[in-house]
Amino acid sequence: MDFDIPKEIQDFLDEVDEFIKREIKPLEQENDNIRFFDHRRENERTDWDRGGLPNEEWEALLREARRRADEAGIYRYLLPSGEYGGRDGTNLGMAIIREHLAGKGLGLHCDLQNEHSIVGNHLGIKLMEAYGTEEQKAEWIPRMLNRKGGFSYGITEPAHGSDATYMETTAVRDGDGWRINGEKTWNTGVDRRGHDLILARTSGKPGEAEGITGFIVPVNTEGFKVEEMMWTFNMPTDHGRISLNDVYATDAQIFGGEGGGLKVVQHFFHENRIRQAASSLGAAQYCVNETIAHVKERSPFGKPLGQNQGIQFPIAELQTQIEMLRALIHKTAWTMDTYGNFTVSDKVSMCNYYSNRLCCQAADTAMQFHGGMGYSRHKPFEHIYRHHRRYRITEGAEEIQLRRVAGYLLGYMKQRAPKGMQENK
Repeated sequence: MDFDIPKEIQDFLDEVDEFIKREIKPLEQENDNIRFFDHRRENERTDWDRGGLPNEEWEALLREARRRADEAGIYRYLLPSGEYGGRDGTNLGMAIIREHLAGKGLGLHCDLQNEHSIVGNHLGIKLMEAYGTEEQKAEWIPRMLNRKGGFSYGITEPAHGSDATYMETTAVRDGDGWRINGEKTWNTGVDRRGHDLILARTSGKPGEAEGITGFIVPVNTEGFKVEEMMWTFNMPTDHGRISLNDVYATDAQIFGGEGGGLKVVQHFFHENRIRQAASSLGAAQYCVNETIAHVKERSPFGKPLGQNQGIQFPIAELQTQIEMLRALIHKTAWTMDTYGNFTVSDKVSMCNYYSNRLCCQAADTAMQFHGGMGYSRHKPFEHIYRHHRRYRITEGAEEIQLRRVAGYLLGYMKQRAPKGMQENK
């Protein structure tokens, strides 16, 4: 087994680094844009007078970074080459890239708070390719390719989080269309994306996976209302709570087929979890690297902090966990590319919950060993902690991930096992 980073991925990382040096770092310094990344970051990013939404100057800066990355041929790495203009990227490549970018710390190259990255995730396009009708593909893929809009995900409800099959939002037939009633919360990006993928029960009973349908609904549809933007541990917020009062949708707005909405969401979660894990891994490595540099230099009581075993041992344990996790993430991403995304669902959950938890631990240790400055906003550790603490809940809380792992181990759940791989029974 070869553990070297494949040459084509390493070449791409070199290209990305050169682009960051040439385009992104100078852009960070223009017009005091660095205020969005230094100790002023949360205040400068947030429009407190508009309910805590992202400041328009901040959003404009992110758009400009993505535009430049797309122009340089970097942004579409994951997408197919040819008409999509991508690089035929892989899950392994995305995992390595996400770790690499997060490992550089806070910056315009990859701000994890809002999933901004100069190498795009493009899951909306991948989902549209897999589940969209020909008409939907013709409308949505060019729009998303040209960064002209996408859709949010209306999955979670105020009374139902991880138990998505018990959602109370319903869609009932009304002539040639449907009437949707219910509530959704944590609709990320609903303030700017223009459309929301609303999951609603159209048939079946609570607890059943079948009978849940996805509808792509314009946010300006009569009866669709953003009730509030949910303030969070890390601000600004782009997470909306919405209500749906007799919202009308046509059959043409169904995404993934009638009754097939849950598989769309599961696909989204599955691919995003491995990339989330890689980002948390990169951020954890950044925290450890910064801490090592600090404790070698900081010398209270006449000697460097790093000479104390009370400092050495926690750092050694963190780095050991990082090394083991990196190997598992790379193996899991490679297996997804080689045998299919759903052949290692258990490993994806392992990577996700462990990496997010480890990042929080590394950030907390960095804060502790940097002392008062570590606790301040003049260092990025509190920001990293607050952001990655979110990942221990979103897209399946770590308890859900542990339950999935246990389910595969004990035989309560099954996954695809191609020839040559051990089957979970």
